[in-house]
Amino acid sequence: MHQPTPPSDAGDRPDSGAPESLADQDRRLASLTGQGGGLSQPSQPAEGSAPGRVRRPPPLPSPSPLRSSSLSPPQSPVPHTPRPTPRRSVELPTTHNTLICVALPGLAVSTEQGQLNGRGLEGFYRAGRRVLSRCQVRVAGREPLAVQARMTATDRARFVGTVRVSPDCGPDPDLVVERTRHADGTERITLRSVSWRPLRLPVEVALGTDLADLGAIAAGSTGPELPASVHDSGLRWSGATGNSTVAADPPPADALASAGLLRWEFELPPGGTASVELRVRLDGAGPVRAVGHGATSPLASARAAGDDPRVQALLRTSVEDLQALLLRDPAHPSDTHLAAGAPWRCGLAPAESLTAARMTLPLGTRLAAGTLRTVARTQLPLSGAQFGMIPGPRRDAGAHLPPGCTGTEATLLFPVLLAEARRWGLPEQETQELLPAAERCLTWLRTTVGDGTYLRDPHPGGPVRCETQAHAHRAALLGADLLDAFGRPGAAGLRQWAQELRTAFRADFWIGDLGGGRPAAARVQDGRLVPHLGATAVHLLDTGLLGGGEYAPGLLDKARAEQLARLLGGPAMDSGWGLRGLGAKEPGFSPFGHRSGAVRVQETAIAVAGLAAGGYEKEATSLLRGVLAAAEAFGHRLPEMYAGEQRTDGSAPLPHPAACRPAATAAAAGVLLLTTLAGIRPDAPAGTVTLRPVRSAPLGEIGLTGLRIAGAPFSVRVGRLGVAMVEEAADGLQLGA
Repeated sequence: MHQPTPPSDAGDRPDSGAPESLADQDRRLASLTGQGGGLSQPSQPAEGSAPGRVRRPPPLPSPSPLRSSSLSPPQSPVPHTPRPTPRRSVELPTTHNTLICVALPGLAVSTEQGQLNGRGLEGFYRAGRRVLSRCQVRVAGREPLAVQARMTATDRARFVGTVRVSPDCGPDPDLVVERTRHADGTERITLRSVSWRPLRLPVEVALGTDLADLGAIAAGSTGPELPASVHDSGLRWSGATGNSTVAADPPPADALASAGLLRWEFELPPGGTASVELRVRLDGAGPVRAVGHGATSPLASARAAGDDPRVQALLRTSVEDLQALLLRDPAHPSDTHLAAGAPWRCGLAPAESLTAARMTLPLGTRLAAGTLRTVARTQLPLSGAQFGMIPGPRRDAGAHLPPGCTGTEATLLFPVLLAEARRWGLPEQETQELLPAAERCLTWLRTTVGDGTYLRDPHPGGPVRCETQAHAHRAALLGADLLDAFGRPGAAGLRQWAQELRTAFRADFWIGDLGGGRPAAARVQDGRLVPHLGATAVHLLDTGLLGGGEYAPGLLDKARAEQLARLLGGPAMDSGWGLRGLGAKEPGFSPFGHRSGAVRVQETAIAVAGLAAGGYEKEATSLLRGVLAAAEAFGHRLPEMYAGEQRTDGSAPLPHPAACRPAATAAAAGVLLLTTLAGIRPDAPAGTVTLRPVRSAPLGEIGLTGLRIAGAPFSVRVGRLGVAMVEEAADGLQLGA
């Protein structure tokens, strides 16, 4: 089916790095990743590969002699790098003022009015298909007056309205109409009399649908409503793409197919109630069975408590949002992964799925294992320069750089997630089964770098990005650690290259100035620097977990890491609600620019974790408190991004009209933010866990229960003095020094 361009990454398109046409890339993306807007099925095994198996790669190539730099000596910063001409965009329906119920593959999108009028995104969805677009309730010929709309859980919303039936009752309503709408395709309509006299109430529900694909809705190219037919206790619609039905309980007294109308008549005594339940189904699909419910969820139901009541609500909502976004690969039912976000990106997006799985490792390793297996089946199996790469779309990079390749990011994330999942307790057998795919990622890294030092963009003439070098450096060091653990060759070459990269990066990527300098965002082909400071610099602080609770070394030395911490904590980057995507004083800054000024929750959480690990607690605390305040304003359900406007007394964060909410990386960021306070650093193979809490205890006392290390429950408490205590752990797990 047609997929809309994800609004969070405008201009995304498939990009494996290979010289393919756009049409070829679109076909590859649809078959491998399900990337884009709309609900898509999990990926299938790559052509020519056996389901559930990965082919062993050739040994990692021996390291070639490396030059200290593959670029020209530093020159004057480049003021602006021209961007490619963007593709034509469409006016996407807004999401900031909608209530989105999610239990994939089901969605229910509503406005605060409660009525589904068939406008914009409104409706019930199943697997990216709008199975019902219109559901309008009238009582005694009147529509209820909306008085309240709220989410009661990630997968359901409650709407309350009132109706005046009697002409002489004054301003008081006679009837309360409550509608509870579920993502699984059910809606319960309850009428409750608040009148002192008996009521005789004709009730009508007008239904309709266009069976439109979410991509067509996003592109504004939907067709007219389809004609209905009476079917059992409700109505049925048929189209070229399938059929949908609505069944009612109790059955209606009358059903008019031509008008798409179901009718009842109820008699209510004073204080009496009556209910109607509607069940919306896509023919042949059966009821929605969300992966994240009950024992099928790979995520532990962790809880938080403490002096700050926001921590409890944030962790609970984050876990609920993650569970709602879970998808199962139908060809491999034991493998689950996270969709990127609702409503636009409800399929597999490898970079986002891997990132979210990594941030949720404190909730167990089952999600990481399922995500790694699912993504491994998308890995390019063909020999050649792109052997071992994980394909992904291109991602808009803001005003100063061309779109980047998320396939590169995903390929570098794969061995990192596998290595860290092992530290959190992924069984050795599962790790070993996934090791060949990680080796292929590392082979791709070494092959792509070749005799140079830097990992360039995969397209000719592409820049050398700061964050790509951080991802590559981390992958090399954690990958080497993984190879050594299983007696595989290639670790020495990866460490040698990482050392060469550190030396070259410190010389080539730092811009000196009177304020102490800053890292460059990128270097273009002729060696000039792109000087703009943005949130991508936070990846320089994310070095990855090694054994014994130690983090891998970073690309920056201590003095420059301290300077970066000051910059991230300054008013140009810290909006008071979180970290801006681009500094407020930089050319091209826009508070709503999704890569050029908006706050992206994922990068704020990575900044908080990196700053806290480096000992920069003042800056980490400011960003943490800012995003917690934003979470409270958003009902603790963090969107993927919101405006980077400066926080002032009495202000509130401004929503981005096209942001996914819930979003996998934003929900996972809530987990990372809170577990960072305890500084949990496990080493399950060594049987130890080290705690490095934030000593200033910025939120007072906090307790985290129901986490998982080595497959067993783990609970920790951090007191008001910043001292951490383990309250529950696996047998034999020792506290590290």
